[in-house]
Order: sequence, then C-alpha cells, then structure tokens
Amino acid sequence: MYATLIAPFAPPFMGRALTELLLLAVLAGVVSTHVLTRRLGFVADTLTHTVFPGVVLGFLTAGISGVFPGALLAAAITAILLTAFTRIRRITDDTALAVLLAAMFAVGVVLVSRRASYTADLTSFLFGRLLTVSTGQITQTAVVAAVVLVTLALLHKELLLRAFDPAAAAALGYRVWLLDLALNLAVALVVVAAAQSVGTILVIALLVVPAATGRLVADRIGPITAIGVAAAALAGYLGLTVSYHASISYGLRLAGGATVVLTLVAVYLLTLLAAASARALRPRRSADAVA
Repeated sequence: MYATLIAPFAPPFMGRALTELLLLAVLAGVVSTHVLTRRLGFVADTLTHTVFPGVVLGFLTAGISGVFPGALLAAAITAILLTAFTRIRRITDDTALAVLLAAMFAVGVVLVSRRASYTADLTSFLFGRLLTVSTGQITQTAVVAAVVLVTLALLHKELLLRAFDPAAAAALGYRVWLLDLALNLAVALVVVAAAQSVGTILVIALLVVPAATGRLVADRIGPITAIGVAAAALAGYLGLTVSYHASISYGLRLAGGATVVLTLVAVYLLTLLAAASARALRPRRSADAVA
C-alpha cells in the first residue's frame, strides 16, 4: 500500500506537482461552479486559448520567468475586451468569443513560430510541464488562488443573482458589467495559474468537469462546489500516481497533466454511472415500499 500510494510522492518534484494540483483543485473547483451556473463553458475554452500569446510573449522576452506576467497581461486584456464586446448589442456573445479566440491564438502561433524550435515550445505551452513545477510557481498559484477565492466570496450573492436573474440584479442597482468582468477575470486567472503546469489547453477540463461532477449528485451550490473540489483533488492525486507507476514500473511515459485530466474525466463518468444507477433503483424501492 505504501509503495503504491505514498512512495511516488517521496521525490521532491512529485511533491511539488501534487501541491500545485491540490491548489488548482481548490481554485478551479470553486470557479467551475460559477462557470456552470453562468453556462460559460465556451468562455472558459476561449480564455484558455487567448492567454496563449501572453505565455509565448513572456517566454520570448524573459524566458520561463516571463510566462506568468505575460499570461496575466493577456488574460486581463481578454477579460476586458470580452466584457466590452458582449455589451454591444450588435455583437452577439458567440461572435465576440470567436473573434477573440481566433485573433489571440493566431497571434500566439505567429510569435512562437519565430523560434527555430517552435514545435517543442508550442507543445510545452499547450500541454504544460507538470513535473517541472517550481516552488516559485506554487507560490504564484497560491497568491492567485487567494485573490480569486476572496473576490468570489465577497461577491458570492451578487454573482449568483446575476447568474439566475440578471434583470433583478440590474434593478437592484448592481453594475452587471462589473460582475461579468470580475467573473471573466477570475476564470482568466485560473488559466494563468495552470498554464505552466497542466497547459493552456488542458485547463479547460479543470474549469468545467469539477462542477459538472458535483451537479450529477447535488442541487445546491455549496455541495456542488465541495464535490467538485474533491473530484479535482482526487483526480490530481490518482493521475500523478498512475503516471509515476507507468513510467517507473513499466517504462511507459505518460504526460502528467494529460493523465490527470483523463483521470478527472474518468471520475466524472463513474459518478455519472453511479448517479444513473441510483436513479434507476429509486422507482423499484418506491414500488416495493408501496407493495
């Protein structure tokens, strides 16, 4: 048991990777609930792509140390532009998202293609390097998590009102566009925090699947969030464990970030099957009780 479940995290790089994933589980688990209530899955997907040019520009100008500030700048620009475009009546939400996604991602590809080794760099930016996470990156993720979670806690009631009754939120005097901007920035910051570990592409799973898992078995916001955080944390732990044993015991190299995402999807599917089975058994139990 020790060799299977605990020993893989004895190496420092595995411990740092697990710490990063647990921080992301809490951060993404909470934010994904707001993504679910606002149906912002496509917005989250767009932000994972539009942060890419900032990641590339930061790397080209300052190396690894420039990735975080570059991604942060691109995230802020995207969130502001997205909020501004969606307030223009003649521009639909899907049009704004498509334009931003195409433009920003194309800029990133143009920038990275200027390097001789752009193929390797592109793969790294898109899919992350989970096992090379440093203490400094963990600190950055912790700071981002603290800022986002405190902001969402302070705006919790307002964001829920905006999600379920935007007309009432406006009538009560809330500036809906500011609430939209705050949430867009929160989603963008999750992408920034996860860019170097799981990558800008795979982070979409962290923004959608945790809350979707919680929604399968709960109806209230609190339980949905708690289950989502637990699912993301469990997937991070199991995914790293599987990746480690596949590499050490069987010589099969598995990308850590991708393995974690596949594990998270597996947790979702198992929860779906369990929830469906439970619903199927309820009519039988009710019939037996009546009989």
